[in-house]
Amino acid sequence: MATVHQAAADTEPPVSRVERKFFVVPWNVGFAYALLRQFCRPDAEYPGEQINSLYFDTDDLEQYLRSSSGDFRKNKVRIRWYHSPEDYPDTVPVFVELKSRQGFVSYKQRKRLSVPAEQLGYTRLSAGIVSTTTLMDTIAGFGHHLEMPVRPIIMISYWRYRFTEMLTGVRVSLDCTIQSSMVNRGLGYGERELRLPGGVIEVKGPGMELPVTLRRIRLLDTDWSRFSKYSSCLDSHLAQPGTVARLWPSGRTA
Repeated sequence: MATVHQAAADTEPPVSRVERKFFVVPWNVGFAYALLRQFCRPDAEYPGEQINSLYFDTDDLEQYLRSSSGDFRKNKVRIRWYHSPEDYPDTVPVFVELKSRQGFVSYKQRKRLSVPAEQLGYTRLSAGIVSTTTLMDTIAGFGHHLEMPVRPIIMISYWRYRFTEMLTGVRVSLDCTIQSSMVNRGLGYGERELRLPGGVIEVKGPGMELPVTLRRIRLLDTDWSRFSKYSSCLDSHLAQPGTVARLWPSGRTA
């Protein structure tokens, strides 16, 4: 049985942090994990697990376009759950999340709900997991009022390794095995489980400067990027099959 994420309250307090992301090419993912283990401790509670997110957007994909263009202010609405529905007996804890970003600083607010496990089946995801009213009311409760209705667009799943940098306590994660399935039938080419190659290291802390030990990330032949799983996965589904570097993040080639 998987360890269930528990929250002290249904609605968690807002979390503010500076995020830096580093794309890792496929042949360096194993090296990245080994490198992080040298100067980071695996998270005591959740060292590794599968993360699943259902992303919502407007009919004209406003959030996707803002993310792709690198706008200073942008928001993402998603519902997140951990592990597979089969890991739970009847109901699954899910988190309605609003992730806002201003420049390099991101804020995340979320509320924990419980839903029947069958609502997380792929064929049911186009219904949105929770009612539109529940979704809109929850986001409004975070102090953000959506100007236009949103609907389910894409589900993204990946495996996350979590660490804490030993000297500073900065949180670090390595995400890999990133795959996505389009749930909006009006977009893309009807494909399921497209997989992005490589992985991404995320460093989350109070400031922009990396701890001294984490500067060794440069050994991976990578640098800071605006990597977004939502934008990259949606890019792949919207690109015509057979397009060169279709599954690679924008600006990267095999």
